[in-house]
Amino acid sequence: MSDPFLLMQMLILLLITGAIAGVLAGLLGVGGGIVLVPAFFYVFGALGFGGPQLMQICLATSLATIIVTSVRSVLSHNKKGAVDWDILRTWAPGIVIGALCGMLVASSLRSGTLQFIFGILALIVGTYMSFGRSSWRLAEAMPQGAKRMGVSPLLGFMSVLMGIGGGSFGVPFMSLHGVAIHRAVATAAGFGVLIAVPAVIGFLFVPIEPSGRPPFTLGAVNLIAFIVVIAMTLLTAPWGVRLAHAMDAGPLKKAFGVFLILVALNMLRKAIGW
Repeated sequence: MSDPFLLMQMLILLLITGAIAGVLAGLLGVGGGIVLVPAFFYVFGALGFGGPQLMQICLATSLATIIVTSVRSVLSHNKKGAVDWDILRTWAPGIVIGALCGMLVASSLRSGTLQFIFGILALIVGTYMSFGRSSWRLAEAMPQGAKRMGVSPLLGFMSVLMGIGGGSFGVPFMSLHGVAIHRAVATAAGFGVLIAVPAVIGFLFVPIEPSGRPPFTLGAVNLIAFIVVIAMTLLTAPWGVRLAHAMDAGPLKKAFGVFLILVALNMLRKAIGW
């Protein structure tokens, strides 16, 4: 039987985490995973859970929440005709393959290695958020043929190793290839579904050592964190959207990029044992 006091502490910390993640997602247009993975890591660590598989739990639980939020986002954007279904259809096979490969790799790595990978990739995302420009272009159209076959699995693979959906890599990539930002955001939500569903199915079968497993964890997915965070993000994300319309979110997004860089550096510090 789980300790009631421990469950209460866990519930309170997760309520706060979900509320903050929801506001940031609505305010800044960032995917919840980029916030949730480090938040889960610190919450579970503060509650005394650790071990070589802690990051697997954080990644898997974050991806489970992304299934719900991405489906909701795609349906909402589709009502406005913003989803580019041609990009989604042609990029889907590679993204799914990459996501499955990412799950297999993540399930075989120790927590410290996954922390290091998260830190490096989060450093890249944070730097782009802080210093990137909407006018930057690599090309005027999305890659086709062999290039698409190479890039699409990489997007899915890197996203799973970070426990994130399609926004953090998909939106910048599409924007750099001439896709309008509102269309990129809408289509990246579809990327999130393609990434999260196969990865989470795989993570449900990953065995986790009982000593490092928070209560009510199925495979690598913590069900309490999943339910609480989904409830809170659905509640607070509209608050963030209203704030975004009431103020200039641009400087806040750059500030969040700097914050993400600091989080990434702290992850790297922990990963190398400093």
